Amino acid sequence: MLTAFARAFRTPDLRKKLLFTLGIIVVYRVGTHIPIPGVNYKAVQTCVNEAQGNQGLFGLVNMFSGGALLQITVFALGIMPYITASIILQLLTVVIPRLEALKKEGQAGTAKITQYTRYLTVALAILQGTGLVATARSGALFSGCSVATSIVPDQAIFTTITMVICMTAGTAVVMWLGELVTDRGIGNGMSILMFISIAATFPSALWAIKKQGTLAGGWIEFGTVIAVGLVMVALVVFVEQAQRRIPVQYAKRMIGRRSYGGTSTYIPLKVNQAGVIPVIFASSLLYIPALVAQFAGGKSGWKTWIEQNLTKGDHPIYIVSYFLLIVFFAFFYVAISFNPEEVADNMKKYGGFIPGIRAGRPTAEYLSYVLNRITWPGSLYLGLIALVPTMALVGFGASQNFPFGGTSILIIVGVGLETVKQIESQLQQRNYEGFLR
Repeated sequence: MLTAFARAFRTPDLRKKLLFTLGIIVVYRVGTHIPIPGVNYKAVQTCVNEAQGNQGLFGLVNMFSGGALLQITVFALGIMPYITASIILQLLTVVIPRLEALKKEGQAGTAKITQYTRYLTVALAILQGTGLVATARSGALFSGCSVATSIVPDQAIFTTITMVICMTAGTAVVMWLGELVTDRGIGNGMSILMFISIAATFPSALWAIKKQGTLAGGWIEFGTVIAVGLVMVALVVFVEQAQRRIPVQYAKRMIGRRSYGGTSTYIPLKVNQAGVIPVIFASSLLYIPALVAQFAGGKSGWKTWIEQNLTKGDHPIYIVSYFLLIVFFAFFYVAISFNPEEVADNMKKYGGFIPGIRAGRPTAEYLSYVLNRITWPGSLYLGLIALVPTMALVGFGASQNFPFGGTSILIIVGVGLETVKQIESQLQQRNYEGFLR
C-alpha cells in the first residue's frame, strides 16, 4: 500500500490532484479557527473548557463543523446547511413533478437542481446563523457556563446582522471549496470536507476519555476504546461492502447481420442502501422537541417531560425513540430512492429479465420483496451503530464525545472507502495495479 501511495505522488496529474485536495483541506481547517466579529473569544474558550464534551442539542452540527460551531467561527455552520438542503431537494424530487422532470433531463437537469440546492443552502445558513447568534446571546449555547451570557457582549442589531452575514458567507465558501475539490481534486468534495470535520474531533475526544479514566491513569479505558473502534470499523466496512446481487440476463437480438445482447449482469442491492441519512433524520427530528422546550418560557408539564426524557442520551425513552426513528427512516429513504417498477420497466425495455421471474410486474414485486428483506438487517445495523456512543456513556460513564459510533464512524468509513476506490481507479489506468493488493 505504501508503494502504491508513493507511486500516486510520482504520477504528475494525480499528484496535482492530491496536493490540491490537501491545500483545500488546510484552508478549510484554518477557517474553522477564525472567530467572527462581535464574539468574546476568551469567554467562548472558557465555556468550551467547562463543557468538557457535553454539547447537548448542538452536538451533531458541531461534529459536522469540526468543532467550529461551539467556537462560533467563520465556518461555524460548516457543511450542515448543504447536507440539509441536499436531503430536502432529494425528498422534494419525489413529490414535485417539475423537479422529477429535471432529474430525468440528464446533465442539464442535474445542474439546475444543484443551483436550487445552492440557493436553499444560503437560505438555511441565514436561518441557522440567526438561531446560533440568538442562542449564544441568551447564554443557552453553553448552559451552566459561568460566562455564557457574555459570549456576545454587544447586543446591537448591526452586530447581529454582521455575525449572521459572516457565518452565511463562511457556509458559501465551504460549499465552493467542496465543489472545487470535486472538479479538480480527488473524491467528492463535500464528503471529503465532512470526513475532515469529523476526523478533526477524534484526537480531543480520545484524549478526554483518557483524562476521565481511572484505571492505570486512564490508559486502560483509552486502549479499550481504541480496540472497540477497530472492531467497529471492521464491522462497518463489512456491512457497507455487503450487497445482494440479483442476476439479470439480456436476450440476444439480431440487428442486420450482427447479434447484440446475450450478456449476463447483476443488480447490486446494498444491505445499507440508505447510508447515513436515516441517522441524520432521526437525530434532527429528536432535536426539535428539545429545542422548542429550551426556548419555551416558564415551567409546564410537557416541557418538564421533554427535558427529562428526550434530552438525555442515556434515558430509555430517548434510546427507544432514536432506534425506532432510524429503522423507520431507513425504510422510508429506501422507498423513495429505489423504484422497483422503474427498474423493472427499464429491464423490460432493453430485453433483460431475472432468471425464473417474468418481466414486468412480477419483476417489480420480486425486487420489492428482496429490498424489504435486506433493508431489515440494514436498518437494525444502523440503529445499533448509532447507539454505540449511548452504550459507551452508560457502560463507561464516558463523555458524550465517544468518537467511534453513530454518524461519525459511518461517514468516516464510507468516505474513506470511496476515496480509496477513486485513487485506485486512477492508479489502475496507468500502472494496472491498485491502491490495495
